[in-house]
Amino acid sequence: MNTVKENNLTSKKDRRFLTLIAVLSVAIPVVVAVLFFMPKSGTPGVDVSYLPGFHAILNSLTAIALIVGYINVKRGNTKAHRSAMLVAFGLSAIFLVSYVTYHFLGQRTVYGGVGLLKYIYYFILLTHIVLAVVIVPLVLLSVYFGITNQLSRHRRISKWTFPTWLYVAVTGVLVYLMISPYYT
Repeated sequence: MNTVKENNLTSKKDRRFLTLIAVLSVAIPVVVAVLFFMPKSGTPGVDVSYLPGFHAILNSLTAIALIVGYINVKRGNTKAHRSAMLVAFGLSAIFLVSYVTYHFLGQRTVYGGVGLLKYIYYFILLTHIVLAVVIVPLVLLSVYFGITNQLSRHRRISKWTFPTWLYVAVTGVLVYLMISPYYT
C-alpha cells in the first residue's frame, strides 16, 4: 500500500517538475530571442565587451566537464559522473545568465567574413542556435531524472542530451573564434 501511495506522490511530484521543465523550455528561448532582437538604444554605461570571451571559456569548460562525465559513467564511476554533469549544468546556467545580460546590454556584432568561410560560419551558427533551443529541455530532463534516481529514464534521454549538449558547447566556442575579430 505504501508503495502505491509513494508512486502516486512521486508521479504528482514528477508532473510538477515536468511542467516546470516545459515552461522553462519555452520561456528561456523566447526571452533570449526577445533580448537578441530588441532594439538597442545605447549602452547604459555598463561595459559588457568582455562577456563573449567569458562565454567561450564557459563553453570550453562545459565541454570538458561533459567529456569527464561521459568517461566516468563509462568507467562506472557514477559519483564522479554526477559531479562532472552538475558542474556542466552549473557552468551552462552561468553562461545563460551572462548571455542574456550581454544581449540585453551589449550591441549586436555582425560577422564580416566572406566567401566559403561566411557560409561555414552561418551553418555552424544556425545549427548551434537550433540545437541550443533543443538542448534546454534535454538537459533539464536529464538532470531531473538523474537527481531523482530515475536511471532508465535518465539513460534514455541522456543518449540524446550528451552529444547535442557537447555540440552546442563546442560550436559556441567556434562561433566566438570566428566572430571575435569583428567585435568593436
